[in-house]
Amino acid sequence: MRIAIAGAGSVGRSIAAELVDNGHQVLLIDRSAAAITPELIEAAEWVQADACELASLEEAGLQTCDVVIACTGDDKANLVLALLAKTEFAVGRVVGRVNDPRNEWLFNESWGVDVAVSTPRILAALVEEAVTVGDLVRLFTLRQGQANLVEVTLSHAAAIAGRPVRDLRLPPDAALVTILRGGRVIVPQADEPLEIGDELLFVASPDVEDEIRRALR
Repeated sequence: MRIAIAGAGSVGRSIAAELVDNGHQVLLIDRSAAAITPELIEAAEWVQADACELASLEEAGLQTCDVVIACTGDDKANLVLALLAKTEFAVGRVVGRVNDPRNEWLFNESWGVDVAVSTPRILAALVEEAVTVGDLVRLFTLRQGQANLVEVTLSHAAAIAGRPVRDLRLPPDAALVTILRGGRVIVPQADEPLEIGDELLFVASPDVEDEIRRALR
């Protein structure tokens, strides 16, 4: 897969290195000459260009990419690139980095964003997940808010603890996808007993999260 990453800072380079290691072709774009450092990731293609200019993107070869990651430190630039990638270059998948959570509502299909990644929100969710027991924590938003990946760690107060998965009455538009227990990843089965300390991961629409809370209590 050919993937373009706009923003060759520390975040962009880290993503590029991972993708190169996984066998993908990576195009790194940055308008700053100082950021163009091919010696850091020799297998990547490096281009100095303005990711907000149509002609520059065409010259960089964005039309040949399967995925574009708008990963600069400027939300405005990321939105402009996402829109250009989707409307002018028909890129199949566009990922947008959200730097300021107040701008998260803009990162949707209207601006050409297929997946929005809010670094502050993810960090906050991971901290919450690490310190919160017994309440639902939203880890990640999927498909522009149509579904969330949510987690809850079963506490002593959870009525479902000690009972099998079949007794967990989930609402429509919610699914238990895995159980984390110690170092194990457990695929939920009807007879699997739920234990205190289990981390349950659900995919659910935002509208039913309160119903999941009630089901667990």
